[in-house]
Amino acid sequence: MASNLLQTPALHAGTIPFSRPPTPGVHPLQIGFCGLGAMGYLMARNLANSFKSQPPLIVYNRTVEKSQKLLAELGASAIKVADTLDQLAMECDVIFTCLANDAVVISVYNEFAKALAQSPPTKVKIFVEMGTNYPALAGDLDRMLSSFPHTRFITSPIFGAPPAADKATLVIAMSGDYRSKKEVAFLLVPAVGRKVIDLGENVEKASTLKLIGNGNLAAILELLGETLTLGEKSGIGQQTVYDLITEIMPAPAIISYGKKMINDSFDGSVGFSMDGGIKDSSHILRLAAELNCPMPAVSNAHRSMITTRAIHQAQVVSGTQQWDIVDESALIASSRVAAGLDPFNSKKPEAKFREQQLYEKNKI
Repeated sequence: MASNLLQTPALHAGTIPFSRPPTPGVHPLQIGFCGLGAMGYLMARNLANSFKSQPPLIVYNRTVEKSQKLLAELGASAIKVADTLDQLAMECDVIFTCLANDAVVISVYNEFAKALAQSPPTKVKIFVEMGTNYPALAGDLDRMLSSFPHTRFITSPIFGAPPAADKATLVIAMSGDYRSKKEVAFLLVPAVGRKVIDLGENVEKASTLKLIGNGNLAAILELLGETLTLGEKSGIGQQTVYDLITEIMPAPAIISYGKKMINDSFDGSVGFSMDGGIKDSSHILRLAAELNCPMPAVSNAHRSMITTRAIHQAQVVSGTQQWDIVDESALIASSRVAAGLDPFNSKKPEAKFREQQLYEKNKI
């Protein structure tokens, strides 16, 4: 029996690059979460479910309906709704934020700073930003928060789409204060994600890796959209092309985003919005320009996203839109329109028939 126990791998072996932090004292950590968007809601839910023996997770969202929805789902023993950002900052030891863009991050953290100035912490308080932001912003936040006693800041952006957040299989990048990373890593794995990548103590590095990863995804989506469109134009069919691609390159992102493309499932309210994709690609291209590192594939994806947004906004103006918000996968609309196809409806019989006629005519 003893021999078998010695051979059993540790629960977090290979998933967390830190040793386990000290056991909390008499009072367990109070955790808070700000930002219940498509990703944040699922991460907050999983955190609350993983620490049921601790105090309820305190949540805050700009629109209180999402907080109330989570409370209704998990109950008062797992969720407590904060009325203000001040309450979140004052009552919690670890505060996670997952916010839409840099402007929202600045606004929220300025409110945190006001609360900390009015009531300086007397024990360690850790703020964790998990969104996709420009790296320099992390440095600004770190300098602002470190001016308050016992206050730490780390960046911890996540890789994965809502289905991965739902299943707690996200990959988590992390940079900042070592002791804070250690504490936070064991809160997040396996509750929220499956692996932590440590980027050192420079808080800007995790945000940089996040942009590099998202740039790779944007370029993949652009190429995926182009090849699926060519499959449709050639008469092979996008389903056949999708089956081939997922057979030889079965990456989760290709499978999930490709499925959205071939099924015209472009509802951005349940996925990752086009505006979010454009924000991310803008950050990537800005970073690439500052470092003199051209990224033409990302530039092409950025152009397709803007084209798709323009097409969708024109439909909104005319009242013909199918969705109020379009998903990032809808960037295939740019390739489709350039090829003479309908942007958002690949099943349109007249468009497919007309294109097939033209293709057969050109062959003769």
